[in-house]
Amino acid sequence: MEGSTTVPEAVAALHARIGALTDEVIAALRGQLPSYAALPPEGIRPRVTMAIRNGLAVVQRWADEEQRSPRGGVRDGGRSHDLPAGYLDEVATLARVLPVEDVLSAYRIGSDVVWRCFGEEMAARHATAEELLPIAETLRAWANATTLRIVRSCHTAARRDITTDRRNSALVRALLLGEARWDDPDDPDAVDGQGTDGTTCDRSALRLPFRARLPVSGSGSPAPAAASEHEVLARAVDLLGPWLARDAVGGPLVTTVDGDAAGLLTARPDGLCRGLVVGVGAPAARAALATEFTRATQALRAAVDSGFVGTFTREELGLRATVVAMPAIGAQLVGLRLEPLAERGEDGAQLEEAAAAYLRQGMRLEAAARSLYVHPNTLRNRLRRFEELTGTHLRDPADLAEVWWALAHRRIHGPAD
Repeated sequence: MEGSTTVPEAVAALHARIGALTDEVIAALRGQLPSYAALPPEGIRPRVTMAIRNGLAVVQRWADEEQRSPRGGVRDGGRSHDLPAGYLDEVATLARVLPVEDVLSAYRIGSDVVWRCFGEEMAARHATAEELLPIAETLRAWANATTLRIVRSCHTAARRDITTDRRNSALVRALLLGEARWDDPDDPDAVDGQGTDGTTCDRSALRLPFRARLPVSGSGSPAPAAASEHEVLARAVDLLGPWLARDAVGGPLVTTVDGDAAGLLTARPDGLCRGLVVGVGAPAARAALATEFTRATQALRAAVDSGFVGTFTREELGLRATVVAMPAIGAQLVGLRLEPLAERGEDGAQLEEAAAAYLRQGMRLEAAARSLYVHPNTLRNRLRRFEELTGTHLRDPADLAEVWWALAHRRIHGPAD
């Protein structure tokens, strides 16, 4: 059969340009799968190259067996389904970073690219469709069997990770909350890079602590109560997966803190990350993680209060984060600018609401009146009474800033005891 002698030539041609072929597959993966687009190309290149070589090896084995059994003998012998040692472990590790369905889709996308290029090489050697058909059937059977083994391997790895994830969760909580002892030189149980429970974490690497929460709805109401800690954590792992720090076996270093997802990142997430509100600290070594996690928490609280979605540092939120970080000053301003209204009861609450609406609407009187469903003259009268009772001049920038800070403090920290 002429095609059986042409196949090795086509396979050799693809091996000769394996680098360009790998680039083409990676471009297709990043163009069709957002999760792969978030990964650095060099991070997935070795796996893509290995997968391409595996597929070409299947075709080469088919050609060898065809030459031995040209009249329909057994061409596969089961060997075309063999995979290199450690290949499934590599895929399972990748599935800890990316959704399993994306890993399987990537396998299909890569196979399509390689098959198209192989077909072009065969066509250049005048191969016919009849000659390509048995090769396609062999590759399809191999791809189906390999996909099934990948799914089984990923499920087995996921079950094995349950215990590891619990240990990781304990380690991460201890690091973020300042309760870890791994950096204590006097701790006899401390092993370089390893916690007392056997969990490993690179001692010298700088990590960005983060804290994340589901965004509020467009109406300003909180996210549904059905969003449990598990759901918040799952969303964080799904959206932040490419940037999550991981242990020695690929487990994500994440946990939950008071209902929020929290953990360590290797880099700041790219893009807006619309599905989460994320506060991040600065890159820090182990000893400073708790301090930076506090800053990440402050950034998260300020972003949530402002109705923002995405990833923020405390510095990027400016005065909003300062309100969170300096509650003592906020309490003083509440006493100065808002407490005089307290003795007025419901009337005082109405005047405070008027001032809050005025600031929320950018000091546009008519817009603020509409938001309160009152006439602009009514709002104008309430603002005048607010100024009289609190000694505030809303046209004075300093007074205006103090009123804004006092209102933000009360909204974030709640009423004083």
